[in-house]
Amino acid sequence: MLCHLHKPRTLRCFAVFRRVYVQRDEARQIAAVVQRGERQHTFRVGSLLFRAIGRLLPQQMKAFHNQTAIFPVGYHANRIYWSMRHSSRRCKYMCYIEEKEGQPLFKVKVVEKGHDDLILTGPTPKAVWDQILEPVSQMRSSSGTLKLFPVYLKGEDLFGLTSSAVTRIIESLPGVEACERYTFRYGRNPLMEWPLAFNPSGSARSEPKGSVGSIVGLVPGVISLSPGESVAGAHQGRHSKSSQYRRMKAEWKSNVYLARSRIQGLGLYAARDIEKCTMVIEYIGTIIRSEVANRKERLYESQNRGVYMFRIDNDYVIDATITGGPARYINHSCAPNCITEVVSVEKENKIIISSCRRIQRGEELSYDYKFDLEDDQHKIPCHCGAVNCRKWMN
Repeated sequence: MLCHLHKPRTLRCFAVFRRVYVQRDEARQIAAVVQRGERQHTFRVGSLLFRAIGRLLPQQMKAFHNQTAIFPVGYHANRIYWSMRHSSRRCKYMCYIEEKEGQPLFKVKVVEKGHDDLILTGPTPKAVWDQILEPVSQMRSSSGTLKLFPVYLKGEDLFGLTSSAVTRIIESLPGVEACERYTFRYGRNPLMEWPLAFNPSGSARSEPKGSVGSIVGLVPGVISLSPGESVAGAHQGRHSKSSQYRRMKAEWKSNVYLARSRIQGLGLYAARDIEKCTMVIEYIGTIIRSEVANRKERLYESQNRGVYMFRIDNDYVIDATITGGPARYINHSCAPNCITEVVSVEKENKIIISSCRRIQRGEELSYDYKFDLEDDQHKIPCHCGAVNCRKWMN
């Protein structure tokens, strides 16, 4: 009898007939989605499929929000909702936020199989969704199906702007503190802060510390690399530069994370303990000639765009302004924990950020920008806070 009771049982079904709760770090999960760059993202919240968050420029802050929602230009989400043409069907409503004459324009594209696409617009989320809800409500009432009450359905909710996951992302957009009428629900998430697309004064050199839209990292021009600035070969150990580079390319995402900087704007932080003389991350972007870099720098400044460039040598520059990676957000320090070096990999020069001492997990990464000295009129204040701070970056 005892043998029968203790006989091993084989689990033949994985169904669980009770609620199961999974503990997850929602802030880090959302941050991981957002920090993939300018590409579209996808996550689902009920019948809402989030696609892109968009951005807000400094001059748009006042008009592009109300008490319950902020309206980033370029926002895109799809809503699955009842059809306007068939009482028992659902279809896809593609929701967009655009700008028209300095004001938000809300657009919904109705996509339904067997019918031509229909585009509806309005000055508010409710105005555009009322054009959908009224026909849906009337059709369902006439067919005897469950009634809808459009007056109680808010356009912001149907756009997905009040969904908790989406709201957390929107409230971490740079500069949203200027939205005076909006009531914040969650506050800024330090894991997924973004840089302002444009700085208000038009000059990275003139932005004061802590201002809304101050240029991230205060990188106004080409960062010059001094000839002797490299990690000494004696410290490289048994591994060659190329093998270290391959390892760094495979592991850099687990080495660092982006968050608000104690120095200025955004910064890059160590996600784990990093030993001395370790390749941490590569400064990537588009490689252009110096003459082209000068023209692009003037173009970016005319567009009020922050400039992120790094000089490889006298002839070539890495332009990370549009197509750069997270390394461009590493701030300057007069007592840095990292150093830059040019590494040749497969006959191509790479800019590598390497640790010059042991870096503890959670410590902000920094290196010396080594700007050329300039006169008092063009001085850039340094906010690194180091004991030996030179007070100026150039």
